[in-house]
Amino acid sequence: MTPHRLPRLPGQVALPEQKGAAPSPARLDGFNSAPADAVTRALLTCCRSPRWAHRLAAHRPYPDLGALLAASDEAAYDLTPAELAEALAGESLTALPDGAYSAAHTALSAAHAAYESRFGHVFVICLDGFAPEEALDQVLAGIRSRLTNDPEEERVATAEELRRLARGRLSRLVTDFDRTARPAEAAHSAGAGRPG
Repeated sequence: MTPHRLPRLPGQVALPEQKGAAPSPARLDGFNSAPADAVTRALLTCCRSPRWAHRLAAHRPYPDLGALLAASDEAAYDLTPAELAEALAGESLTALPDGAYSAAHTALSAAHAAYESRFGHVFVICLDGFAPEEALDQVLAGIRSRLTNDPEEERVATAEELRRLARGRLSRLVTDFDRTARPAEAAHSAGAGRPG
């Protein structure tokens, strides 16, 4: 018997048969099996919200990274304004890339000061996916564009950037757990860009 095939229609491209491997629970063995208090402490390096960290630790085991990231997103979306403020209070700004000139330091310091004065918290932006040499431009452009937001728009934008930061940090953290079978400090995404 010949396998059933869809007729080729103009403009359509046939896709080869998809054979994806089933997600491996072993990928998260280190994260899933570590003591809850160690996981919670490590999760707090990804997002400084105790509720977010406790929630993720309490819902282990996760079958794969996708499930963990989905749980992270859900927990981040559920942060109250007070919990968001708490998480933001724990964020620190990273130094400018090596070789940044002093005018960039001045411009970035002024932009951060204006932002903090307007919104009352540090500026956060997820720079995952950008080359290090693009970081300064992305931070400056982000601050400038977001300074025009009203406080509610900026709360939403900040919550989204914090969620994205947590996802990136969490992905790196899980890799560290799996590599070492013990919690390592999460490698922080470039969370902003204030000179050090």
